[in-house]
Amino acid sequence: MDEDKGKRDSIQMSLKGCRTNNGFVQNEDIPEQDPDPGSRDTPQPNAVSIPAPEEPHLKAVRPYAGMPKEVLFQFSGQARYRVPREILFWLTVVSVFLLIGATIAIIIISPKCLDWWQAGPIYQIYPRSFKDSDKDGNGDLKGIQEKLDYITALNIKTLWITSFYKSSLKDFRYAVEDFKEIDPIFGTMKDFENLVAAIHDKGLKLIIDFIPNHTSDKHPWFQSSRTRSGKYTDYYIWHNCTHVNGVTTPPNNWLSVYGNSSWHFDEVRKQCYFHQFLKEQPDLNFRNPAVQEEIKEIIKFWLSKGVDGFSFDAVKFLLEAKDLRNEIQVNSSQIPDTVTQYSELYHDFTTTQVGMHDIVRDFRQTMNQYSREPGRYRFMGAEASSESIERTMMYYGLPFIQEADFPFNKYFTTIGTLSGHTVYEVITSWMENMPEGKWPNWMTGGPETPRLTSRVGSEYVNAMNMLLFTLPGTPITYYGEEIGMGDISVTNFNESYDSTTLLSKSPMQWDNSSNAGFTEANHTWLPTNSDYHTVNVDVQKTQPSSALRLYQDLSLLHATELVLSRGWFCLLRDDSHSVVYTRELDGIDKVFLVVLNFGESSTVLNLQEIISDLPTELRIRLSTNSASRGSDVDTRAISLEKGEGLVLEHSMKAPLHQQAAFRDSCFVSNRACYSSALDILYSSC
Repeated sequence: MDEDKGKRDSIQMSLKGCRTNNGFVQNEDIPEQDPDPGSRDTPQPNAVSIPAPEEPHLKAVRPYAGMPKEVLFQFSGQARYRVPREILFWLTVVSVFLLIGATIAIIIISPKCLDWWQAGPIYQIYPRSFKDSDKDGNGDLKGIQEKLDYITALNIKTLWITSFYKSSLKDFRYAVEDFKEIDPIFGTMKDFENLVAAIHDKGLKLIIDFIPNHTSDKHPWFQSSRTRSGKYTDYYIWHNCTHVNGVTTPPNNWLSVYGNSSWHFDEVRKQCYFHQFLKEQPDLNFRNPAVQEEIKEIIKFWLSKGVDGFSFDAVKFLLEAKDLRNEIQVNSSQIPDTVTQYSELYHDFTTTQVGMHDIVRDFRQTMNQYSREPGRYRFMGAEASSESIERTMMYYGLPFIQEADFPFNKYFTTIGTLSGHTVYEVITSWMENMPEGKWPNWMTGGPETPRLTSRVGSEYVNAMNMLLFTLPGTPITYYGEEIGMGDISVTNFNESYDSTTLLSKSPMQWDNSSNAGFTEANHTWLPTNSDYHTVNVDVQKTQPSSALRLYQDLSLLHATELVLSRGWFCLLRDDSHSVVYTRELDGIDKVFLVVLNFGESSTVLNLQEIISDLPTELRIRLSTNSASRGSDVDTRAISLEKGEGLVLEHSMKAPLHQQAAFRDSCFVSNRACYSSALDILYSSC
């Protein structure tokens, strides 16, 4: 018993020495609490009595670092800590929802951002005539790369390089022998890849030419087709015809664009094949699905090389009528055997056939597969020359079926006699017929038309460039037009070109050194123009009144002014001399008033007769006459010399497009309004 009693005393002593740290014990010298006296008289065998921990006095103690969580929870439940915490929580929740709502609202009301092919001018280059890098007298891809700094100095956003495929040099190099090879004249595939990388490093985009309608007669597909080899048998359009003593009787009266029958007898296959252009350019059979797939693979090949878009040329020729019916003569009384010129027939069965646009839309869908990466939209343009305006607009596609981003607008290049009326007609024809929400474009030159200087006269070059950059839409310039280059006359040219080629387009004139700085070779593939000593880039860079300096100023204005890139266009006046229009944007007081004289003599305009509340004096922002820039003009009597143009700037509280008198003459492509308070564009105007 004594031994048991000793053990109990030992346990009790040990327990008395135990203390619980409740987080608030600041003094270790705390006296022990005696247990309940009553418990001493009635000890409980085999039971241990442990004192309960003392509750902390929260009001007397401040929180401190390292407190246990049980105590922390007791503090956190107090109103002075709980209420601010709940306020911050709900403020955060409300702020998140407000931010989400504001973001959604901005997305809903914001207009679609302009894509890269809308945001700036396109510069078209014929590579053989731009810059020679290897001293062989022919321009090449490396030459283009050497001149990228010049192109960026023009504020160009997109390069458009015409055909560079391996070719037999027929008809602007469109007799293609291999769509996946670079012609050796222009360089190698490595040169092309380096050029694409350099273009993208400069922040530029690249589109290239592609004519899917035909190939060269030296193309492997054609060589296999003429021997009826496997799947290539029907890659081209073959038909039985009579060929006796070297004379061919074609299946019908269809004519080539260049005249005479569009059928040519092949001695190997003993049939006639169809060619819309030269006999060296047989038409592909697009009613064969395998041909369409081949073309799509070519599109994918170049897109995978980094190309940003295509200009699809001659697509109206993709399909022909199946039944081979004769086309109707323009002059029904003409003897049929004498009908040999393309213009002597109505081409109802060889152009723009049912199903042609479906093929083009398939090309668009193929390109869309490469447009999914942000910032890498692939552009598609379509050439629709010689089409009516109604047929041209069909290339924009349907409301819910995408086709070309725009058909190239070459109507300025077809103007015979320049005047205010003819310019007005081209502008209104396009803007009035363009589908709602689509984007316009304007060209003043190209490989297939005479240069602007030779076509309308050097005195109108600056006015035409001013027109190009102040109209709504994308301006497109053919190389050399920015310095006012003219055509040349070439005779006794022995290379294998057809008479309709670009022989009149001399190489680019860079400076007044030998061969205009185009090449260091002893010869050039085409002669340089005799005026290159004064009409060249180096000379015009230093002349404030030069065509090049005005072009740079206009392209900079176009790039920096929302009014020009997004605003309304109101066409106010046209006559035999002048065209007058404004550019304005809701939310911006600034208005640009453009006045251009395309007449054959000087003229005087009273603008207050057109706009009654116009200020008496307006500031000249840009002028074709550099001496008058920044000065003021009297709007009651603006005197314009032949070929002179002015961009006037003023403020207007009530935009013209909102006024009933002008509403019918105003157009807008992608409507947007500007909020100066938020510094954003919005579409709910």
